[in-house]
Order: sequence, then structure tokens, then C-alpha cells
Amino acid sequence: MLLLINAILTLWVSCANGQEVKPCDFPEIQHGDLYYKSLRRLYFPAAAGQSYSYYCDQNFVTPSGSYWDYIHCTQDGWSPTVPCLRTCSKSDIEIENGFISESSSIYILNKEIQYKCKPGYATADGNSSGSITCLQNGWSAQPICIKFCDMPVFENSRAKSNGVRFKLHDTLDYECYNGYEISYGNTTGSIVCSEDGWSHFPTCYNSSEKCGPPPPISNGGTTSFLLKVYVPQSRVEYQCQSYYELQGSNYVTCSNGEWSEPPRCIHPCIITEENMNKNNIKLKGRSDRKYYAKTGDTIEFMCKLGYNANTSILSFQAVCREGIVEYPRCE
Repeated sequence: MLLLINAILTLWVSCANGQEVKPCDFPEIQHGDLYYKSLRRLYFPAAAGQSYSYYCDQNFVTPSGSYWDYIHCTQDGWSPTVPCLRTCSKSDIEIENGFISESSSIYILNKEIQYKCKPGYATADGNSSGSITCLQNGWSAQPICIKFCDMPVFENSRAKSNGVRFKLHDTLDYECYNGYEISYGNTTGSIVCSEDGWSHFPTCYNSSEKCGPPPPISNGGTTSFLLKVYVPQSRVEYQCQSYYELQGSNYVTCSNGEWSEPPRCIHPCIITEENMNKNNIKLKGRSDRKYYAKTGDTIEFMCKLGYNANTSILSFQAVCREGIVEYPRCE
């Protein structure tokens, strides 16, 4: 009986106003289906104006962006013509050294989104931003942000390239102006674009501003092997021998062909058993036969058993002053 009524309604609607309207056959929904499909199949073909609820499979949505909606029978057939559209998820995008500023997490088929690279990085074609599109099989491509280096600032030199941006591991050659050099008489050099930027700044120095080996110091020396020539602004570090105290800066700098003032190595005070026996004293709280103290250190003494102080109490707290210490005396 229901089938007969549906057939009559379909025929009536199809012939309304003397115009024949083709009914809609059962819809074949790719990546989705009608709700209650088995029950509703009995009501087809359907007359124009009829609507049915349907759903989309995972990773697909309706044109309105929902996971379900209504499909409508019209005189031109089913609407929407593509009920379920492919979606792409932001979580499927792997972007290193870049970011997507849009807040949405799901994008429908053919949707294009923009991404931006972090400072110091660019797309494969050298731009600061790019785009990818949601296609039937997923994103058109994974966004790529590649490390790049801008043309550096040159000092007394010039680049041997007309490039503007350089990719990771690219090498840039440069040459010094006349009368300038890098080191050891070289007038050309190269720098490499690395993850941290250029390997070094291309700098050429006036040949007359170089320095020879740094000056030697007593009871100390440099921490590195000496070179015959040092370029301006070179730094060399000093250190003292054991028990000697370094006074001044650890470093000297080459400037205008001369080194800055080197440090001094101050003599330690050597407390010997011989000197303590002469004064009938010993170290307080220590049993050392020989003791080294740096300048400024306080050395505490005390009388040996059976002897009494012959100098002031303060003298038993002697201060080392550049290798010299005044011993207290006991009688």
C-alpha cells in the first residue's frame, strides 16, 4: 500500500503544471550513505522536493562542513551533486621551522591554506611564505622551510657573487680591497651558510695593523701555540704556573699593530719547615712541612709546645704579599 501511495505521489509531482519532472533514483553517495538505507530503499524513485538525511565517512564532510546533512531531490537531480567532500587535517601537516597561523583544524577539498617560515628560513622558491591545498588524496605537499643566509655586510672586502639569499651549506667567496688581507697574506676567503648563520663575518684587515707574537711573561705563558702573525682584534690568553697568581686580564688584544698590557704572575709565599723552626712556630691546624700561599692569603701560626709568643698576637695571622711573609716569633 505504501509503495502504491509513493508511486502515485511521484507521478503527481512529476506531472504537476503539465511539466514532466524526472524522479530521483536511489542516491549513490561516495564516501557516505543514507541513514536507514535498507528501510528507505523502498521509497525510490523519489519525487522532486523529497529530502533524506545522510552521513559521510571519516575524513569526509558535507558541503556545509558537517558530518551529516540532507540530500534533496530536484528537477535537475540530487543536490548536492557531491554530498561528501574530502577533508584534510592540520595535524597531518609536518612543518619544521615554520607555522600555520589559521585556527581551523579541518579543511575541505580544494581549500588552500597559507604557511609562514620563521625568520632566517624560506620556502624552496625563496619566499617567506607558501601555500598547500587539500586534495582528494590529502595535502598537495608538505610545507618546507629551508635555512637561508642573507648577503652579509663586508668590511674592507667585497663578495664574488651577485646572489641575495643563500641556502644551507652554500659557500660565498669574497676578496679583500687593495692594501687589506685576511691573514698570512691571503686576500681571498670563503664563508659557509650554516644553521647558526654565516660561519664567520668576512673581514679584511689593514696589513700594517697586524701584530707579531704576544709578549712573554715571567712564571707564566700563553694557553695556545704562538703564531708568527696575528690579525687585528686577535686575542691570546695567558696562564700562570702553579701557585702563582695572575694579576690583570687573562687576555691581550692586538690593536693597531700592538698588544694590550699583559698580566703579571705574582710569586706565592712558601712556608718552609726550616723558617718555622728558626722562629719556634708551626702552622695552626695543619701539619704541612711546606705550605704555599697566594698573595692576599692569611697564614695562621702558633707557638710550638714549651714556647711563648715574642711578637704581637696579630703577627700570628701573617698575610702573604707577593712572595713575602713576616713570620711571628716564639721564645
